[in-house]
Amino acid sequence: MKLSPTRLALLIGAAALLLLVAVIVSPMLLISLPSFLSDGGTVPDCEDGTRVEEVSDSGTTDIPGEYLDLYRKFGKKIGVQWNILAAVGKRETDHGRSDLPGVKSGTNYAGAAGPMQFLVSTWGGKARIPMSSTFTGYASDGDGDGVGDIYNPADAILGAARMLKRNGAPENVRQALFVYNRAWWYVDQVVEIAKRYAKSGDVKLPPQASEECDDPMVEAAPNDVVAKILEYALAQRGKPYLWGGTGPDAFDCSGVIYAAYRAAGLTIPRTTFLQWPFGVKVLAGQEQPGDLVFFNAGPGTSPDSPGHVGLVVSKGKMLEARCTRCGPIKVTSYQARDNRVGFTRPLQNPGVLEQLKKLENPSV
Repeated sequence: MKLSPTRLALLIGAAALLLLVAVIVSPMLLISLPSFLSDGGTVPDCEDGTRVEEVSDSGTTDIPGEYLDLYRKFGKKIGVQWNILAAVGKRETDHGRSDLPGVKSGTNYAGAAGPMQFLVSTWGGKARIPMSSTFTGYASDGDGDGVGDIYNPADAILGAARMLKRNGAPENVRQALFVYNRAWWYVDQVVEIAKRYAKSGDVKLPPQASEECDDPMVEAAPNDVVAKILEYALAQRGKPYLWGGTGPDAFDCSGVIYAAYRAAGLTIPRTTFLQWPFGVKVLAGQEQPGDLVFFNAGPGTSPDSPGHVGLVVSKGKMLEARCTRCGPIKVTSYQARDNRVGFTRPLQNPGVLEQLKKLENPSV
C-alpha cells in the first residue's frame, strides 16, 4: 500500500507525539516509584519480617544521607529501631559532624571515640581491629573491609546496633540506652530525638513478619516434614520466653524447637546440650531450613558445649526464644552473631531417619 505524502506526514507526526509523551511520562514514573517503594511503614520486607518506618521531614533534613542509609540498614539487619540508632548518633556527635576530641581521632576525656562514641575498651581494646583476630567487644565491620574501625561510620553504627540489641532493644529500648550511657536523662534525650526522626512521632517496635511473609518460607522448605516444622515454629512468635518451657503458652530456646519437631511427628532431645551432639554437623553456608544453629551463650557453656540454639527458617534467619529480658519469640538474624558455634541437621540423625520411615510407612 502506497501512502500519500499527506498521510505519511500525519503518521510521522503521531509517532513523534507518542515519543514525546513517553519521554515526559517515564521520568515521572521513575520519580514516583522510589517514593512508593521507600514507604517502609506500609511495605513489608519478607526476608526478615521487619518494616522500616518512614522518616520525618525533620529526620530527612537533619541526618546526612550516608548516615541515614546506615541507620536504616543496620537497624533492620540487627532488629533495632533505626530512629533510636539515629538519635544516639545525633546526641553523641551530631552524626559525626562534631569537631570535639575523639570524634574523628583520639578519644575524649572518658576514653570514647568515633561517631557513636564507643569506649575503646568496649570496642575491643583498640580503635582499629582486624576482624580475623580474637577480641571481646563490639568491634564490627559494617563496610566489609575486614577491619572494625571505631571511626568508620558503617562499623560504628553496626557496633551500636549490636550493643543495643544485646542489652534489650528493641522491646526494652530504654534499658538498652541506659547501658549505652548510664544516665536516665540521656535516655530521655535520645528517645525524644528518636520521636522527632520518625514520621509517626514515636519509637515503635520493628514488627514481626505477617502471614504473607511466612507462606514463602514454608513453601520454600526442602520437604513436607520441614514445612510442618516451620509452620509450627513460626506460629509461636510473640509468645514469652520461659526457662524449661515446652509450650503451649511459653518456651525456652530448645523447647520451641523440640515442640516444632514433635508437631511434625518427630522426637529429638529436649535440651540444647543434648541437641548439639544429636544432629549431623553442617558446614556454614550449607545450612537449610529445619537445621539448628548453636551459640556459645549462657552460664557454663563453651564452644564444645553451646548453651543457646535457634531454628533456621531461611538463609541467614532463625526463630529463637532467647531470654526473659530479650522479648518474645521472634525471627532474627544469626549472621550478625559473633558467638555462633555451628549448625546441625537433626533430620540426618539415624534415629530420626528411622522415625521418618515409620511416618512414611506406618505398617513397617
